[in-house]
Amino acid sequence: MLKPLWFLQYYLSPRPVHLHLLLPSEDQCKKMCMVLSSPLGRIEILGCKVGVHEIHLQEDAVPLSGITETSVCCEVVKAPEEMTEPLKQCAAWLQAYFCEPWMTEKLPIPPFHHPLFKQASFTREVLWTLLRDVKFGEAVSYKQLADLAGNSKAARAVGGAMRRNPVPIIIPCHRVICSGGQTGNYTGGSHLKEWLLSHEKLQKEKLAY
Repeated sequence: MLKPLWFLQYYLSPRPVHLHLLLPSEDQCKKMCMVLSSPLGRIEILGCKVGVHEIHLQEDAVPLSGITETSVCCEVVKAPEEMTEPLKQCAAWLQAYFCEPWMTEKLPIPPFHHPLFKQASFTREVLWTLLRDVKFGEAVSYKQLADLAGNSKAARAVGGAMRRNPVPIIIPCHRVICSGGQTGNYTGGSHLKEWLLSHEKLQKEKLAY
């Protein structure tokens, strides 16, 4: 399936992978909306020229069943006339995640411009720790993530941080599960979380061969 030119440019241009903590005032924001059609249904990305504000998953979506390389696709179905750099980066990263997940390590993570990331807090520390330390195809419990974030007694607070995550999939709160192995809750429904975990497991197994 043909990709838009800006998506191919991200593949062909070497770019460092790094995190962005952008601090300009939200008064600068002119929010724009992009919509992707994905195996999880509609994904809505809200952002401005500074960074991505939020990613919204379709709550009533029925995930694609029978995951295969040929059936998984992710396409832009709605985009602003003047695409900002953060929206381009976000769309390229999400398309790679679903279609060619090994490329996510080579693509830049889009800058975030949500108020939650502007001030130091345990929630922000948990989200950065999750993004940095829990890789594709891995899973941790709420308690294990609390340990990684520096407070082993804060498993309940970790659950709260997952609920407040404004950019799901990119910050992979779907990789945080219950200590007993149960999937646990997720934005949009536990069935979406189960699909994401299965997708990553399958792709990781393929890369191992």
